Amino acid sequence: MLRVHFTAEDLARVTVATELDPLWETMLGVQQLGQAVHGVPALQSWRRRARSVIGQAGAAAAVRMLGALLPTRGYFPDFLTPDAAEHGLKSGLDAIRGTPPGRLRLELGQLAGGARPQRRPPPVWVRNLACGDSEGMTDLTDAIRAVHERVIAPDWTEAEARVEGDRARRARTLRDAGLHGLLGSLSPLVRWEPPVLHVDYPVDRDLRLAGRGLRLIPSYFCRRAPIALADPQLRPVLVYPVDHGAVRATRDISGTTPQALAALLGRTRARTLAALHDAATTGELARRLRVSPASASQHVHVLVAANLARSQRVGSQVLHTLTPLGAALLSGSCPPPEP
Repeated sequence: MLRVHFTAEDLARVTVATELDPLWETMLGVQQLGQAVHGVPALQSWRRRARSVIGQAGAAAAVRMLGALLPTRGYFPDFLTPDAAEHGLKSGLDAIRGTPPGRLRLELGQLAGGARPQRRPPPVWVRNLACGDSEGMTDLTDAIRAVHERVIAPDWTEAEARVEGDRARRARTLRDAGLHGLLGSLSPLVRWEPPVLHVDYPVDRDLRLAGRGLRLIPSYFCRRAPIALADPQLRPVLVYPVDHGAVRATRDISGTTPQALAALLGRTRARTLAALHDAATTGELARRLRVSPASASQHVHVLVAANLARSQRVGSQVLHTLTPLGAALLSGSCPPPEP
């Protein structure tokens, strides 16, 4: 069990990541390749596609290299997921390259010391990396970039859709139930008993935030349980798995062409699609369209059947938002993959 201890100052500094973190997703995605995923059809199909891509793109060596640092269970080095990655992959890789030698030795030594008896000892390049091998660091960051671009980025739009849907739910909960409601909404893997957040965790530890706050990071590839950094001196984060049935709120709809959409979908359906530029309950959607809730529900049902919208029950309400396909249709262009 992980117990995260909050002060009043910490509660004022709780934030939710605004974007997918490319390094957390890459590391957790590599872990997924090494284990079976039960009960998550989206990840099962991703693993099949990813393994096919690895063979075709010649990325197997890069995946093996990362796999040496990423056991499917237990500790992996904190330096692989620096804060700087919230500004993009390049910033994250620059931060990895700038990891102080002492920290490399400490974290790679912890990785080797925590290896299970049945696991092989770390390869020579890992031991050299711990000793400050600059060429090894270049090879590592090149491997991370290769795996991200070839294995993770092709599914970035879908992953981003799930995370945006999760953010829409958290924002609604924060609005309606405050910060205590937000922290409580992370159940069942998390239990909020103020001022302590109890997290289902493989090791027993306490994390005292001490006024630094907590950054919540929703993740597409995080499974089983939330993850925190091992070093309590680093900026506190909690990476948690999104619901793979979550819905998506879209971003920019500046390319919307109402006349063309009306000709394609019909005027009312086109208005319904445009009205979902922000996640909405059935009642909110009805008010936006100025129709009855029954009529709004009927139009959304048609969009859901066409994979242009998603619906998910949140408490006593149903939340509707666009799918990546619906967002692309609304904007008039497919969103590019994450660089």
